[in-house]
Amino acid sequence: MNVFRLAGDLSHLLAIIILLLKIWKTRSCAGISGRSQILFALVYTTRYLDLFTNFISLYNSVMKVFFISTSCATIYLMYVKFKATYDHNHDTFRIGFLLIPVTILGLLINHDFTPLEVLWTFSIYLESVAILPQLFMVSKTGDAETITSHYLFCLGLYRALYIFNWIYRYYFEGFYDLIAIVAGVVQTVLYCDFFYLYVTRVIKGKALKLPA
Repeated sequence: MNVFRLAGDLSHLLAIIILLLKIWKTRSCAGISGRSQILFALVYTTRYLDLFTNFISLYNSVMKVFFISTSCATIYLMYVKFKATYDHNHDTFRIGFLLIPVTILGLLINHDFTPLEVLWTFSIYLESVAILPQLFMVSKTGDAETITSHYLFCLGLYRALYIFNWIYRYYFEGFYDLIAIVAGVVQTVLYCDFFYLYVTRVIKGKALKLPA
């Protein structure tokens, strides 16, 4: 644990809390990509299958339970409780184009060809592109609610902070995981345009609009 990882984890938690509060308080999931949320739920489920077999710390276990349970709760709110508010017409990104390549990568490029390790690697690759349906949806509709923008910013900040976490661990612990680093960099790059628009528009009180 170091300050960058802790800050990244807190940013990740804040992103999820913002999303759930947005849906619950407005009684609507308008502007939220259900397909991205399905991908994130798949990420957390496949990554944390070792929850009951590999205890690292109480903090680690609590985080695993939180991410799995909140991702399932988000899907329930979107597809069951507030289904009528879900925008199917704009959430049309074909997630098969993401799932097939990352599955192949997970099988071919991993640290150890065991079920849990392959699934962990799959989750790392999938997380790097899981936000694409959400960004595609925002681009298709032309703009995003301010609260959705805050969610996306915190999610992107979490990945950016983890890059500093890896740099810290390399210099002070001599540890690095090339798969996680490359996937994390790819994910952070996907947020670059959004970060720029967030700083230049949302922070100034203007509506966020992504280029089509």
